Amino acid sequence: MIKTKVCDLLQIKHPILQGGMAWVATAELAAAVSEAGGLGLIGAGNAPAEVVRQQILQVKTLTKKPFGVNVYYLSPFVEEVIEVVLEEEVQVITTGAGNPGKHIPKLKERGIKVIPVVSSVALAKRMEKTGADALIAEGMECGGHVGALTTMAFLPQVVDAVDLPVIAAGGIADGRQFAAILCMGAQGVQMGTRFICAAECTVHDNYKQAVLKAKDRGTVLTGYSGHYVRVLKNKLTREYQNLIKEGASEAELEKLGIGRLRAAVVDGDVQMGSLMAGQVAAMVKKIQPAEEIIEEIITVAEQVLQESRKLFG
Repeated sequence: MIKTKVCDLLQIKHPILQGGMAWVATAELAAAVSEAGGLGLIGAGNAPAEVVRQQILQVKTLTKKPFGVNVYYLSPFVEEVIEVVLEEEVQVITTGAGNPGKHIPKLKERGIKVIPVVSSVALAKRMEKTGADALIAEGMECGGHVGALTTMAFLPQVVDAVDLPVIAAGGIADGRQFAAILCMGAQGVQMGTRFICAAECTVHDNYKQAVLKAKDRGTVLTGYSGHYVRVLKNKLTREYQNLIKEGASEAELEKLGIGRLRAAVVDGDVQMGSLMAGQVAAMVKKIQPAEEIIEEIITVAEQVLQESRKLFG
């Protein structure tokens, strides 16, 4: 069995985290991943604190195993969400789009593990100094908001720069890739796109079918001024690109994107919805229970690592 420092840190069976995707990472999915031995995450996104609380309470009815909340630091409700996390004694938080430093002392006082997503070596070092328990090094192959470096180039640099356990994210969907990131020094993996097609994921079936139909070059980056988002190509992305060619302002581009993620996830609008997915979308072939996804990844990774040992002696 593959067991790493992340397993010990988070008290989980498999070093696999499910991405905290806004609107996608609901209580049902988080609980299923945790039950399967990974770490399920609720995606707080821009949701009000009481909505996040209800999600936490729902997970607690579905599993007794560790789970976490992804806290989005651009949310207008971030302070309230942190208070809910403290009150509900959530075991783990991952963070994105901001610095959790000011909250780390009181989170750690309650025994809550803090794992920031980082997109640069400088940020990784800063998060280590502020007291993070581990780091998620996310490459630009991921779905949703992206950085500037690929996982292959970025991950080993972070591993070399810090003494914390590093979890790889971005462009990972199967056991072969999982084995590869372990060989590069990662202590675990975070996956988002693969779990969109988990049976327990509550996104609209149209969204899942769009992922299943994706081709190798089926995603595109949209955004401006360093704020880029990877999504599946559709009518929305074509309109977005047309606006850019016409010299549209950032305000106009932002207006086009308002409410588009909800349209995709809840309403199943695959033409004008924002279908956030990573470059590995084309590798997702079927809808499976979360437990089956995790067991498949672990089994294949173990086989790959065993074959590597035979090959190189």
